[in-house]
Amino acid sequence: MRRTPDGADAGGDPAAAARTRPAAVAPGPRGTPGRSGARRAAGVHAGAWWVWALALGVGATRTSNPLLLGLLLAVSAYVVVTCRANTPSARSYAAFVRLGLAVLGIRLFFAVVLGSPIPGSHVLLTLPEAPLPHWAQGIRLGGRVTAEALLFALYDGLKLATLLVCVGAANALAAPARLLKSLPGALYEMGVAVVVALTFAPHLVADGRRLRAARRLRGRPDRGLRGLVHVGLPVLEGALERSVALAAAMDARGYGRTAEVTPAVRRTTAALTLGGLLGVCAGTYGLLTAAGGTYGLPVLLAGLAAALAGLRLGGRRSPRTRYRPDAWNPRSCLVAGSGVAVAALLSLAAARDPDALHPGVVPLVAPALPLWPAAAVLLALAPAFAAPGTTARKEPS
Repeated sequence: MRRTPDGADAGGDPAAAARTRPAAVAPGPRGTPGRSGARRAAGVHAGAWWVWALALGVGATRTSNPLLLGLLLAVSAYVVVTCRANTPSARSYAAFVRLGLAVLGIRLFFAVVLGSPIPGSHVLLTLPEAPLPHWAQGIRLGGRVTAEALLFALYDGLKLATLLVCVGAANALAAPARLLKSLPGALYEMGVAVVVALTFAPHLVADGRRLRAARRLRGRPDRGLRGLVHVGLPVLEGALERSVALAAAMDARGYGRTAEVTPAVRRTTAALTLGGLLGVCAGTYGLLTAAGGTYGLPVLLAGLAAALAGLRLGGRRSPRTRYRPDAWNPRSCLVAGSGVAVAALLSLAAARDPDALHPGVVPLVAPALPLWPAAAVLLALAPAFAAPGTTARKEPS
């Protein structure tokens, strides 16, 4: 029996042949974004996540109240769990949490062993004190350990641990490699160095976890000194191989090639950038001192304008293209603005009510939770509701 190219019998029913013929799909209009493109357009800019997380870190430096610091940790952890992607940098958040706990433990250990200048009357224990020479006055080994000194060390260490966890949240929510696309051309080389340094630790954590799981499946020890040696060497070997592959990829893409610019443009760029950075330093110093309150803000704004102009001129010598750059949309403004609002409100609270944000330890009293600074910290939850799961796409590692 003879068949037509569409699979129907030559003498059969044309209606049956039409039913078996695959339906043609009309092409959509050119330039219409697909599902992944729409999801990317609804995403959040990598810089917005870093501004949000670093602003929370700035807010953490404005207080030593353990209740506010714990609230900052809880808010950042909730946003990370809600919005992070499935990438090695996102999975490194737990490593930053462990690093913060280690810093807190080291701070308490130093307070116990080396003592503290904080006076206290509630003695918890007395350690054997080692005599020190006269040139080491002010330092002691052992002696009395008071509750006031331990509480002061706990507040101080918790502040640093919160700052580290906020940096880990930024690394988890937006891979540092994504920031490279948004840097000005003048900072491209420095940005590559920073990105490589920041992505080194997450890859080490991922490689170590994978090798430990493989050793457990083979029934081999993955803990202790022996397990560390057998896991550490392959991890370092993988890091070296990745470095060689990265160098080859950078060379193939023409990294380091610069365009020709006139000497006048080079001199103008250097003068604007250097003068702008000096102006930023002088303006910041003026804002932080009581005597420089009149000139601090104008000098800071002038320095920022000069530095931005220098960076824009410096971008001419680094011609490069951007593939699928991140868009700064209203969601990105909301994410960055919520973090900046937390930092600004906590700074205002620290200036108006320093006793609430810096509870004392002498006399020994329980810290109280100030209401409106706590409500200000809750503003950082906005990304969890405004941009849930927007970073769930696979990011470049």
